[in-house]
Amino acid sequence: MNRPDLSLVQPRKTARQARSIATTEAIQQATIQVLLAEGVGRLTTTRVAERAGVSVGTLYQYFPHKQALLFGVVERQIGLIEKAMRAACERLTGCDLAMIAEGLSTAWLDAKTADTIASRAIYGIAAEFDLSSHMGRAATLMRNSFEVLLASAPGVRFRDPPAAAFMLAALLGGSVRMVMEADPSSDSLDRLRSELPRACYAYLCSASAPA
Repeated sequence: MNRPDLSLVQPRKTARQARSIATTEAIQQATIQVLLAEGVGRLTTTRVAERAGVSVGTLYQYFPHKQALLFGVVERQIGLIEKAMRAACERLTGCDLAMIAEGLSTAWLDAKTADTIASRAIYGIAAEFDLSSHMGRAATLMRNSFEVLLASAPGVRFRDPPAAAFMLAALLGGSVRMVMEADPSSDSLDRLRSELPRACYAYLCSASAPA
């Protein structure tokens, strides 16, 4: 795995104005399109700038390096997923296990399929670069949120709350990744929407006992 110099993957300036935000969004969408069409090896700042309709100089104002482009896409997508899962956990606080399993499964699938192309692109980036720090941060946040959420479920207690939160995150993340990498068709995703809540609920019941 390549371990990039972190100074290379940071944007040179942060987009704050509407025009700057629109520019960075266009650049990130172009990065995803080039990545899926050409692969990581053929992705260049020139190709991305052409696809985004901006000059290379403008692109460099925000992303000074190819790695910065790739990691910018990763950070954007992870940020959207983290936001969605935090909102789901807040919404489901105090609900029973069945509602938690259903709600988290739906929220996770909605977040991952809101931009299927971007999600698939991240899997391609992960095959070429070490994303452990990015993914590890997101996984820790999700496990911690799940542990707090499970503690709020009425009438049950978990024998090992950290382990339950870990396994719930693994069920959600692993199953969706397998489907999206192998067969991201609507039929497979529809089947996952039906079966994933049942799998999560069955696990939560097996890992808990009446309070």
